[in-house]
Amino acid sequence: MGIEQVLSQISAFIQQGGGLLWAILLLALTIFALFFERILYLRFTFPAQLQSWQIQWVAREDKQSWQAKRIRESLLAQGHLHLNQAQWLLKTCVIASPLLGLTGTVTGMVLVFDNLSFTGTGNPRLMSSGIFQATIPTMAGMFVAIIGMILQQVISRMIRTQQHLLSTQLTLPESGNKKSL
Repeated sequence: MGIEQVLSQISAFIQQGGGLLWAILLLALTIFALFFERILYLRFTFPAQLQSWQIQWVAREDKQSWQAKRIRESLLAQGHLHLNQAQWLLKTCVIASPLLGLTGTVTGMVLVFDNLSFTGTGNPRLMSSGIFQATIPTMAGMFVAIIGMILQQVISRMIRTQQHLLSTQLTLPESGNKKSL
């Protein structure tokens, strides 16, 4: 199957489901772009940042003072901020996709009932095709949301792993009864 056939089938599916499928497709592409951006960041950029923060922390002679602990907290907060960047956008896209699908279904059902008011109830075939067309956006929105939730969980797990690694790399030396943070 060539790329032209795939694009033709996608275009026919979007025409069959209505204009809101374009918005759902845009959300799906945004979810995939955010997912791959986070993957690339976690694989290539974050390890270099982690090493830089670790070198900065290890180079400190004083690791027990109040100021040293605040610097460590600052480095951990900075790492947390970098790791969770754009997570809110990914979550928003996942939440918005089924809502857009439901909006498409409601819009399609309004059109079905509008057509029924003009043609009457004597044509069940017209009514069933309209209902079929109205439910396509819901199916597409739910599909995008499910895939998005899976991708979001993959990224969240990777982020938690990196946060744990960051906190263990920036350890405080033990003194007396105090434990590492």
